[in-house]
Amino acid sequence: MLKSNVYITRMIPQETIDALRQFHDVEVNPYDRALTRDELLQQVRGRDAVITLLTDKVDGEVLDAAGPQCKIFANYAVGFNNFDLKAATQRGVIMTNTPGVLDDATATHAWALLLATARRISESERYVRAGQWHGWAPMAFIGQDVDHKTLGIAGLGRIGSKFARKAAAFDMKVIYTNAVREPEFERQYGATFVDKATLLRESDFLSLHLPLLPDTHHYIGAKELASMKPTAVLINAARGPLIDEQALVAALRNKVIWGAGLDVFEEEPNIAAGLAELDNVVIVPHIASATIQTRLAMGKIATDNVISVLKGEPPHTCINPEVLK
Repeated sequence: MLKSNVYITRMIPQETIDALRQFHDVEVNPYDRALTRDELLQQVRGRDAVITLLTDKVDGEVLDAAGPQCKIFANYAVGFNNFDLKAATQRGVIMTNTPGVLDDATATHAWALLLATARRISESERYVRAGQWHGWAPMAFIGQDVDHKTLGIAGLGRIGSKFARKAAAFDMKVIYTNAVREPEFERQYGATFVDKATLLRESDFLSLHLPLLPDTHHYIGAKELASMKPTAVLINAARGPLIDEQALVAALRNKVIWGAGLDVFEEEPNIAAGLAELDNVVIVPHIASATIQTRLAMGKIATDNVISVLKGEPPHTCINPEVLK
């Protein structure tokens, strides 16, 4: 019996690739970079299944290039705004993601950004590495307290709720916005549901945990930044386009807000002009889920989905379930 042909658009943990190779022929992008559009169109041709990353835009053109025999595109990510689900469903192609397994890692990473920004960790480390430190000084790198402050959370989904739970360690007041109110969460963690205007106005630290949708694009822009406290810190480990990056650069430069910690950006890997030159922002390269355990778990979900579909079974995490009917 011929093995099915699977393509992986970028290297994922070797253990998960080896597990997939027990059942199918597997080819992996050999370059340590995202495929160009032309390369993606070429490499998906004739495949029975494709494992993709958020950097791979999978639309009707890519689906048609893959061909009618292609049964599944499996995202190695919890997000799937790179997928045209309507186009996939029209063509009978199953689309999957990797939810659940990266919630803890991402929530913890958002806290790492918050603490690093509040205590000016990156800025002061650069200072030491540059040989500029000549001894303790009482007014050097004065940061902000986190304890007993107000933590604002935009989006109380799986990651946002895990992020919120950790605030108890710092005796913080938690306020949040969400598509629906969560009374049980409020009771258990002492959180308060507020509207967006209140969230912006009262948060000492504001962390974004929203999906990227048309109505959340530029959820934070110049107007929103102007309504925040001048001492506020903005954290984003969710999706880059939630923030108008150019507006954020202006706000940080002009001290409209105190600081920001960013793991994601509007036009990755590019960042807005001037952002990298600012000392009051911590910027890291989209590494919220970058732990050994999390990446292995993501790879297992993606490859298990492929194995199931190619055996004629439903996948574990289908995001266009109507295609299964």
